[in-house]
Amino acid sequence: MTFQLLATDGPARRGLLTLAHGTVETPIFMPVGTQATVKGLTPQHIRDCGAQIILGNTYHLTLRPGDELIRDMGGLHRFMSWDRPILTDSGGYQVYSLAHSRKITDQAATFRSHIDGALLELTPERVVAIQENLGSDIAMCLDECPPADTPRDYMTVAVERTIRWAERCKSAATRPDQQLFGIVQGGTFLDLREHCARELIALDFPGYALGGFSVGETAAQMVAALGPSASFLPANKPRYLMGVGRPEDIVAAIDCGIDMFDCVMPTRNGRNALAFTDEGAIKIRNAKHKRDSGPLESGCACYTCKEFSRAYLHHLFMADEMLGPTLVSLHNVTYYLRLVARCREAIESGRWTAFRSAYLARRASGVYDESFDGKEMT
Repeated sequence: MTFQLLATDGPARRGLLTLAHGTVETPIFMPVGTQATVKGLTPQHIRDCGAQIILGNTYHLTLRPGDELIRDMGGLHRFMSWDRPILTDSGGYQVYSLAHSRKITDQAATFRSHIDGALLELTPERVVAIQENLGSDIAMCLDECPPADTPRDYMTVAVERTIRWAERCKSAATRPDQQLFGIVQGGTFLDLREHCARELIALDFPGYALGGFSVGETAAQMVAALGPSASFLPANKPRYLMGVGRPEDIVAAIDCGIDMFDCVMPTRNGRNALAFTDEGAIKIRNAKHKRDSGPLESGCACYTCKEFSRAYLHHLFMADEMLGPTLVSLHNVTYYLRLVARCREAIESGRWTAFRSAYLARRASGVYDESFDGKEMT
């Protein structure tokens, strides 16, 4: 792996990340393919949207179809017919989202499967072995991701456990073509974030993620903690903000020096008839779209906007046709990827501050639907 910073404009960064299956331009958004599929979209759809890297999930793929099966089928790239880079999450988010059905100790996180109730024990060593079977370009260390309202005493325990697990993950890693990233935890306690970052940097991972955001804190609290948290990380390595996905939050995080993002929000909202635009969200089921001959977003070059009217999309959702979720999801993923491309251009041309201010002001004047938080609860 190589990571090259091509330009900076304030804290905002424009980079080039080279991995085993290709090169990724940063800042970048990664569509989420939790179970070896970006919901409702084919790999060709995702390529046409401009995706350079996608995300899969260790917990889900271990349960179904199984990491050994995927290994025997030639690895995750071949299994899902995706020839570009893949990042796999470790299952650390499930430590948060499945708190009702898991037990955590210093040795492991043990889950009761949401599919059949079977026990699944994820140790740091097992998480690395699973991701090596999957063959992703970037693997993530196992971490403990507490909710935002966790008291400081327990947040400290989680940080120390995350550091110890990272040490064990690094010792277990064997694949030279797979890059293992460390994950910084600490909630909004900046001294804990700094301590966690310092300990992980000493382990010399090729990249670092900020976990434990968008887990119950307000947007203002998140942004206030992001800038200092990003500054604790090495300038010469990629920085990944896990699971944060409102467009305005991505732009604010890029302004803090973050390079990589993922979220299910584009496809989850697409399945629920909500489309993203610069002006805000469009609820395509609303009756006002029944006779609207215009596209979802003027000027958008995605297949959905070039070929179909709002009236047609409204009809698909009212008729409960599966094409509706596919077409709106395709637009949403394209919108996110177009947004980060515009951010890259603005940073490279020295226009970042003006672009950020104009974009956030435009978004603030629209209406954003908060009914979907962007997180898969499993």
